[in-house]
Amino acid sequence: MSLTKNKEVNEWVGEMAAMTKPDAVVWIDGSEEQLNQLRKEALSTGEIIALNQEKLPGCFIHRTAVNDVARVENRTFICSREKENSGPTNNWTDPAEMYARLRKLYDGAMKGRTMYVIPFSMSVPESPFAKFGIEITDSIYVVLNMAIMTRIGVRVLKCLDASANPADFTKGLHAKAGIDEENRYIVQFPEDNAIWSINSGYGGNVLLGKKCFALRIASYLGRQEGWMAEHMLILGIENPRGEIRYLAAAFPSACGKTNLAMLIPPEVYSKKGYKVWCVGDDIAWLRIKPDGRLWAVNPESGFFGVAPGTNMKSNPNALLSCQKNTIFTNVVHNLDDNTVWWEGLDKNPPKNALNWKGERWDSADGSKGAHPNSRFTAPAKQCPCISSEFESPEGVPISALVFGGRRAKTAPLVYQSRDWDHGVFVGSIMASETTAAAAGAVGVVRRDPMAMLPFCGYHMGDYFSHWLEMGKRIPKPPKIFNVNWFRTDENGSFIWPGYGENMRVLEWIIKRAFDEADAVESPIGYLPRPEEINLEGLDISLDTLKGLLNVDRDLWREEAKGIREFYAKFGDKLPQKLKEELDRLEKNLA
Repeated sequence: MSLTKNKEVNEWVGEMAAMTKPDAVVWIDGSEEQLNQLRKEALSTGEIIALNQEKLPGCFIHRTAVNDVARVENRTFICSREKENSGPTNNWTDPAEMYARLRKLYDGAMKGRTMYVIPFSMSVPESPFAKFGIEITDSIYVVLNMAIMTRIGVRVLKCLDASANPADFTKGLHAKAGIDEENRYIVQFPEDNAIWSINSGYGGNVLLGKKCFALRIASYLGRQEGWMAEHMLILGIENPRGEIRYLAAAFPSACGKTNLAMLIPPEVYSKKGYKVWCVGDDIAWLRIKPDGRLWAVNPESGFFGVAPGTNMKSNPNALLSCQKNTIFTNVVHNLDDNTVWWEGLDKNPPKNALNWKGERWDSADGSKGAHPNSRFTAPAKQCPCISSEFESPEGVPISALVFGGRRAKTAPLVYQSRDWDHGVFVGSIMASETTAAAAGAVGVVRRDPMAMLPFCGYHMGDYFSHWLEMGKRIPKPPKIFNVNWFRTDENGSFIWPGYGENMRVLEWIIKRAFDEADAVESPIGYLPRPEEINLEGLDISLDTLKGLLNVDRDLWREEAKGIREFYAKFGDKLPQKLKEELDRLEKNLA
């Protein structure tokens, strides 16, 4: 029984049902009553397992198939009508050919199953930033996760129907089918505002509001409509005067983005009254407002965080966020007290437990109990440091944009771009050592412009142009910075303590954004004077800090070669301005 009179929505849902042939169609109304019914059903089939309701109220554990544990970039496609518009960093197939291939796979894929229709909103449904979608799925796990990650149900349909264009919604189709790796596809059709995902049950491939919509489709829409969808956390720094200043920051997966988003200031700051507020840990949609500033919203309503390494030292706020109403995926199931565990949670792995595959496990054989990319899906409003602006339809004004990656030797602790165009260059050359969050080899340095390489819904050369264009249109643009918490010494140990101590660098960034701190010029941009970074209470000497801020010309000359090689990919779509910035870098290093 449909929940809407919206003709376009009903026709499309009818068409998808005719193709996938489910036994029943259930519309998700967003009520707790209906979600509880679905939880009961998923518990009875073993799709989810209830955890200790005293220690972890409202929490469940789920296991994906062993061949289905991460985003699969080689099976992810951007099918624009012209190959040229998809660009060299995306997989492309002609949309007509891809639709034909997928229709065969979807034909009858939901026989014997129930089709769930999830109306969802990215951002608060009443916000001018909001975008609406419908995700069709045959997975209760997906429904329960989407209920945490997005705003769902009747409220969304009402806002869609009342909008200027009720036909304007993203069409998301997901079917588990046979979880067949060979026929796994995560396909975005930007011009059709559609996402089709099949043969996966893993979050990043099937929670279609996440990267598929919030970044791939939204980046395309943002370019058409004059705004930006970015892979960025959003945080507010409250100073002792009670003034809150906001920044957005882009890091490739598993480079400490969630940790930074939920940072707890060190004692030397908290004593003075500094606070940090989390607006979002993963995605920012940015628009120019009439006041001439860039404003951002987090379009999500939950955290889909990497579990391993999350603990009371690295990220207390993330750990506290997932103490209730959370779905844990591919972690260790501690059978002694029916709770969860993962590597890096503490030093006491359970003795009587099941690993992420559901096999008996006691850590003695040296194997990992939780998958390196195991996850928790938790409501953002449970985060102890969630911003009071989290539900604000207008978002927050951004004073600084920060890029960062994992570099052992090259990038200094922090530097500032000379201006917006140079900042776009700094973002475009971001590089990081790969992690377990994406399938493939770990530890390889790869370029990941603006942390958007796997998420840009169109040609990356055009994406750079869009950034440069936006700079011309923002009367009061944020200043742009680059950070690197990951410099190592000769033994391969991190020199900078990271975590909460990153506040010391953020303080300089936010002061620079308001012209309240000094800087010195270097071949790559502006560096802080070492004295400008507060080292009080930190076991790091001024000399060590000078080393962390050092720009090694030889390493950077090598870097420039790598950038030139990377830029060659984009051919004549690479903006002239970025070529000039690279020439200037080489000249500065000569």
